[in-house]
Amino acid sequence: MTGPEHYREAERLLSGASFTSLSGNPVTRDGTPMRPETHAALIARAQAHAQLAAVAAHVFSQPVEGRPDSAGLPEEEWDDWCNTVSATGQYATTKEN
Repeated sequence: MTGPEHYREAERLLSGASFTSLSGNPVTRDGTPMRPETHAALIARAQAHAQLAAVAAHVFSQPVEGRPDSAGLPEEEWDDWCNTVSATGQYATTKEN
């Protein structure tokens, strides 16, 4: 998954965990009761995806002199990060991500 895909998945999971009954207990979108451990697992998964999105965003946050698509990293490390956070293994500049 790419950083934006992780972000969207975190949003989706949090949305699924955001419904409660009138008594405040977690429920699904259709109002079916949700077990507390299922609710906690949705939130934990959302947090993991959000953290991965944040890491990807951080990597692409500051350019290296002379290479505006880099993040202040040595070229080999930058290329490794680009390949790691891209879905295909073939990275593009941050403008295309």
